[in-house]
Amino acid sequence: MTDLRARVRRVWGNQLSGPTDPTADARWPDPPARKGFFTDTSICIGCKACEVACKEWNHVPSRPGGDTQGTSYDNTGHLGADTWRHVAFIEQDAAAQQRARESGARLVSLGMPARVGAAPAASDPAEPPGFEAVRWLMSSDVCKHCTHAGCLDACPTGALFRTEFGTVVVQADVCNGCGYCVAACPFGVIGRREKDGVAVIAGEPVTGYRGGVAQKCTLCYDRISDGLQPACAQTCPTTSITFGDHADMVALARDRLAALHAEGRTEARLYGANPDDGVGGTGSVFLLLDEPEAYGLPPDPVVPTARLARMFTAAGTAGTVMMGLAVAVFGIMGRHG
Repeated sequence: MTDLRARVRRVWGNQLSGPTDPTADARWPDPPARKGFFTDTSICIGCKACEVACKEWNHVPSRPGGDTQGTSYDNTGHLGADTWRHVAFIEQDAAAQQRARESGARLVSLGMPARVGAAPAASDPAEPPGFEAVRWLMSSDVCKHCTHAGCLDACPTGALFRTEFGTVVVQADVCNGCGYCVAACPFGVIGRREKDGVAVIAGEPVTGYRGGVAQKCTLCYDRISDGLQPACAQTCPTTSITFGDHADMVALARDRLAALHAEGRTEARLYGANPDDGVGGTGSVFLLLDEPEAYGLPPDPVVPTARLARMFTAAGTAGTVMMGLAVAVFGIMGRHG
């Protein structure tokens, strides 16, 4: 009986959080290997070719008022309905670089959360390089295509679905614009398009534009279904963005991490490669050169369903206690009536 309870807890618990196979959970028959990205921020040059390729291929329009903020090289600012790829620019002085290296050196392992799931540093690392007067951290951010996707779980209309590649896609013609998915995403990836947005690409109106609906990266579902790479990975000139089987991307990320640690660059760490994190690992794995917060990423994201079982247990306990109190009160009243 104990073994049965443990098995049920393990199976159903992993439907809410923890390691699992998202395509099997979605009941895809004989699905291909899960696909994903590995983004190596250490070789990103900030060219934004990925942003442009994403917009052109997917007909993602400019945001109302344009994509330029006028305050930074980071012109798009953040991910959203009309920015599916966002290249962040973070300027750091020598002191910030030193703090990043020291924080990495203090970690026992480097996954997500930061203490779990990465390759250990080399036992005899090389002398680390010195610090620059100024360095730019550049990172091409994208939807994480989580193992447990909060947006998918929260959608009441079935507009979001899990593909046979383990990715998450929004069907704009099914979305009712409720916004539940926006609040459920722990990464702030998904957003709703403005109803009165200017749908223009390269000066030409976008046909079939629909405002008020949720939109995000599809991992170029149409391209990978035909055996092609996503537009961003195809365009990246430095191979900072790599696409392939998810297991291969995680292995590649760990090899790259070990190589940087062998150079003494303890600031390097992985993000999204740990299946025991709050979202069961992500389809988009990143190698970072500072703590996730430096890139505007949550250090330990948790999908809302991770606490669902605890919430139901607490609600059931509270309801049972209230019923017991009610029975006791009525019993006392009956005896003294």
